[in-house]
Amino acid sequence: MSEKNNSTIGQRFKKRFVKELPFHLMLLPAVIIVLVFKYIPLVGLTIAFQDYSPLFGFFDQEWCGLENFQYIFTLSTFPRVIYNTLFIAVMKIAAGIIVPVTVALLLNEVGRVAYKRTLQTIIYLPHFISWVALAGIFLDVLSMDGIVNNLLASIGLDRIYFLGDENVFPYTMVVTDTWKTFGWNTIVYLAAITGISPTLYEAASLDGAGRFRQIIHVAIPSILPIVLLMTVLSIGNVLRAGFDQIFNLYSPLVYSTGDIIDTFVYRMGILGAQFGPATAVGLFQSAVSFVLIMVGYWAADRLAGYRVF
Repeated sequence: MSEKNNSTIGQRFKKRFVKELPFHLMLLPAVIIVLVFKYIPLVGLTIAFQDYSPLFGFFDQEWCGLENFQYIFTLSTFPRVIYNTLFIAVMKIAAGIIVPVTVALLLNEVGRVAYKRTLQTIIYLPHFISWVALAGIFLDVLSMDGIVNNLLASIGLDRIYFLGDENVFPYTMVVTDTWKTFGWNTIVYLAAITGISPTLYEAASLDGAGRFRQIIHVAIPSILPIVLLMTVLSIGNVLRAGFDQIFNLYSPLVYSTGDIIDTFVYRMGILGAQFGPATAVGLFQSAVSFVLIMVGYWAADRLAGYRVF
């Protein structure tokens, strides 16, 4: 009887494998790319525990244990880098929730479909522009003699050194990042709003609620689970404040408030050739991010009922 059951299970497995083979073949290129560029490079994490020299292989280095970690934690600039990263990242997460939700609520009130779709297209197009290209634009627009400062001067206000003033630079990063990404994030919330049952609006209207009160008492409460979900899923990005953006826009003038973990690793590892300490910083960032991602998924499950598996 057992052999018969095993034979039946084997046949079912064979049929299922043959049936799903095309899908596995479709996934194969992506799996290979992830393996080559994500998993194989993990061997390089050994550099964090070595006195690394490019003259030797990974396993021919002199091992130094936790000395690289002790070194980075004793650097006077490291706490400042951690603070800058958290400050900029948290502000980006907050703006990345508030602005898209507000825009989605406003777009939902637009009656003309053609006009609404045109607006959607316009606001999410910046998402597809790389920071390399946008940096060149912002360097001109936000310079001391750029369009923004000329406008400020024309109405009698002082010019602002957006990319050279250490007190202004972090907020400039948040505003420019929000401008680039809010249109794409709006799609998620707009989809949630359009999924609200019309009967809820009808009931609110019968109770005398106007459009504004319907937004406050119907639309916002209905999309709160999605807002909460997107917020907790963003926890894992707290230590990633956006390397592409800051690297292309910052300068030594704003290191005190604009230098984040990723740019710090770049300058220490690539420019300073301190490969061991730079890898230690990157490993520390990845370990903390992994813990935060797990916390985020746990919170998403408990608070919003979202589960990956």
